Amino acid sequence: MESQFSQAGAKTQADARTQTDAAYAALRAAILSCRLEPGAKIKINDAAAEFEFSPGAVREALSRLAAERMAVATAQKGFTVAAISAEELIDLTKTRIAIEQLCLRSAIARGDVEWEAGILAAFHRLHRLPIGVRAEPHLNPAWSAAHNAYHAALASACDSRWMLTIREMLYAQSERYRNLSKIARPGRDVDAEHKGLLDACLARDAATACKRIEAHLTRTMEILLASPRLSAGRRVGRM
Repeated sequence: MESQFSQAGAKTQADARTQTDAAYAALRAAILSCRLEPGAKIKINDAAAEFEFSPGAVREALSRLAAERMAVATAQKGFTVAAISAEELIDLTKTRIAIEQLCLRSAIARGDVEWEAGILAAFHRLHRLPIGVRAEPHLNPAWSAAHNAYHAALASACDSRWMLTIREMLYAQSERYRNLSKIARPGRDVDAEHKGLLDACLARDAATACKRIEAHLTRTMEILLASPRLSAGRRVGRM
């Protein structure tokens, strides 16, 4: 009997973890895509009904998102989507440049032929996808996914798990700004920028790769700062 109860308890805990993970993924995707906009209040019961998860799973998921600064927990008020601002974007970009450069230096020093094959494949996939969706200014979701995979591939040979984890968190925060601005980089040869990064990495030229990633991310920041949602210089989503 004890064994049966023990097994049942373990299964219940595993199911709860699975549901929490699923709720986390769904809410994170809604925040990153800006379907849940900055400053929006997230009512646990409403979110549970919409996403078809238990309120407990949603609460746990929101606690994880708060730890990642995607959401904000306020005593007696519950959770809201984290606000954004021009000032934060500038700070975020500077920090991301520093971390991306550290990751690139390590990856270039340690990367083997499998790493080279991986970044070539990731670039080829990204290169073949259109950035925009038809005549609209919105980014192509398939391109966005390939873009994420390409930058992750460049850094993948880095020997620090912590740096890679921080890099991923910073990248996600940057995507929230990109998706909120809803622009597809008009008049910019992003493909050439990505090819330049690839060439520097394959040449094992860390100094050039670091200069190019700084220029690449700075240009994205400048475009985002000029977008209507940020150019007014006000905080978006302030409660």
